[in-house]
Amino acid sequence: MELKMDRILYRQEDKIGYLTLNRTDKYNAVDNRMLDEFEAFIAARMYDNTVSVIILDGGAAKGFCAGLDMQTFGPEIFAMAPADAYNAQARLSRMMLGLRKIPQPVICCVHGAAAGIGFSLAMASDIRILAEDARFSAAYINIGLGGADMASSYFLPRLIGSGRANEFLLTGNWMDAQEAVKLGFASRIVPREEMVKTATELAKIMASKNPLGLRMTKEAININMDAGGLEACLQMEDRNQMMLSFGMHFQAK
Repeated sequence: MELKMDRILYRQEDKIGYLTLNRTDKYNAVDNRMLDEFEAFIAARMYDNTVSVIILDGGAAKGFCAGLDMQTFGPEIFAMAPADAYNAQARLSRMMLGLRKIPQPVICCVHGAAAGIGFSLAMASDIRILAEDARFSAAYINIGLGGADMASSYFLPRLIGSGRANEFLLTGNWMDAQEAVKLGFASRIVPREEMVKTATELAKIMASKNPLGLRMTKEAININMDAGGLEACLQMEDRNQMMLSFGMHFQAK
């Protein structure tokens, strides 16, 4: 199955979906059309039981994603009435929420620069695999905005700890691939040409599991990132395990 889109490309092989950002001449910068297509992609995956894992990559562009297209979409937003500009901001930020809400784990393959929204797309993914030249910046603060945008102030402290996260968000400084792995932001560094292959190997392992178990594991991770405490975390895990156990029991009968 393939979605006929222009700014993003999607194909599916068995239980694995491959999502590629496809504005190669614009460093995969996000414009209004890419946002439309991304929203459609998220909506299509929300209840799609034919795919178990999504692999996201930057395709043939020089880098994964340069963030918002400041030559087209940026000026359009700044020219809008405040209420319309707020809606545009909310739609962009919900790209990250969408990646967390779809039931499929997302493996993000990053090469070159991931700035602004590009950084946040990587943060919102479940697993990150990097090329040697991957680097990340919360670039919002470098263009006069706040460094906390597109869920960066939510994800980054949870991924690498508040001390280093604060530094990156407040300065806009770059985090390179080696530091990203050292801080626990990414799981591994591989040659660029092996990123999707490595991601596919991981995806095949995940896709071989109980589909409901995979989905409920991502759901539990999402909920327990904000759990009120240990007891709330255990209640979620206990519920999931009993539902899965009894589901397998009744299937076996």
